[in-house]
Amino acid sequence: MDILVVGAGEIGRWIADTVSADESPVDATVAFADRDPAVAADAAAARDAEAVPADGDTVHDAVCLAVPMSAVPAAVEAYAPRAERAILDVSGEMTDAVAAMREHAPERERASYHPLFAPPRVPGNVAAVVDEGGPAIEGITAAIEAGGNEVFETTPAEHDEAMETVQAGAHAAVLAWRLAGDDVREEFHTPVSAALDEIADTVTEGSPAVYAEIQRAFDGADDVAAAAREIADADSAAFADLYEAARGDRAERERHE
Repeated sequence: MDILVVGAGEIGRWIADTVSADESPVDATVAFADRDPAVAADAAAARDAEAVPADGDTVHDAVCLAVPMSAVPAAVEAYAPRAERAILDVSGEMTDAVAAMREHAPERERASYHPLFAPPRVPGNVAAVVDEGGPAIEGITAAIEAGGNEVFETTPAEHDEAMETVQAGAHAAVLAWRLAGDDVREEFHTPVSAALDEIADTVTEGSPAVYAEIQRAFDGADDVAAAAREIADADSAAFADLYEAARGDRAERERHE
């Protein structure tokens, strides 16, 4: 299968490496396109791949969009004519992505994948919406699974609602804690603060642009801010109620695991 990966950043390189890995069940060749030709050339040079012009007219079995979430609808429209069999994205937002693929590639296989990890922390869970299945999409899913990842099915609405909690809300809470806190000696850290400090290091090792995209795409930060304000303003009785509500949420989650 000939796959064009549009966007030669970390996620684009991850999907290229995944589909073309030795353990992949797909006999895949990869081409990269990027708005910065030097980035595409760099990605191709480090692999058995080629770089093609982003505004070219090459046609491929499948086109995979690894572009910022806000750019996906326009990218689908631009690149759908270059996909013979399938079009997919690995952007992280699914509602608009799937709608755009339905509109501009109605006769192609279509899927949206979201690797729920940064590429340095592979493997992990990958959310998937297969909007129109077929051999090409089945092969890509199998290649992702062959890389040790757990692919699970969802819907665009369920995925995007979950991202409000697990991405936008979680990142806002962690970044706010780091920004609000003072530097303290290592000996002062509790198990909770030490864990938070480690998580904050993880969050801040990435790209600010990526995290800004997440905040723009999904609600969640405002709810975290409101909850923090409620905790800060609570008297002892109100705090106890909030604490028990949080404990109840945990118990509810555990029942569903």
